[in-house]
Amino acid sequence: MSKLAEKMISSEPIYSGRVVKLAVDTVELPNGHISKRELVRHPGAVAIVAVDSDGRLVMVEQYRYATGKVLLEIPAGTLNPGEDPDLCAHRELQEEVGYKSGTLTRLGAIYLAPGYSTELIHLYLATDLTESRLAGDDDEFIEISHLTVADVLAKIAGNVIQDAKTIAAVMLAREHLK
Repeated sequence: MSKLAEKMISSEPIYSGRVVKLAVDTVELPNGHISKRELVRHPGAVAIVAVDSDGRLVMVEQYRYATGKVLLEIPAGTLNPGEDPDLCAHRELQEEVGYKSGTLTRLGAIYLAPGYSTELIHLYLATDLTESRLAGDDDEFIEISHLTVADVLAKIAGNVIQDAKTIAAVMLAREHLK
């Protein structure tokens, strides 16, 4: 164990919802002092850079209540308990944008907000797409668009795309998109 690691002494559940659980953990710091950590426990997620047959990225526009606005993002979704991220990526691609991926390449994984959340987002590149729709979530309202890589990169540079998972995944996928 790292000399920087903190040791959990106890965990007090605060809230248990459909997607997240909130807790206040008491921890022992590396210097022996005791402190509190507020924690959002999240099952993890996937996000997919999907490339259509014309080399364009399949993007979604979705109202995000926490931001109070519509965000332009790559398709993504939450892992079900115990679900393999690869299977989740295939499922979410079909639910959100109506495509099945012939080739799914893992790009890496990122922590969304490691200061207070356990959410780990697995990032993928999906190519060789064929139409195949699964029913989406009842509470999701999504508009789909197909944008060139140059347009997406310009929107990232221009701060039009502000979604962290989208920015990270597109940047990781750039070498594959040339």
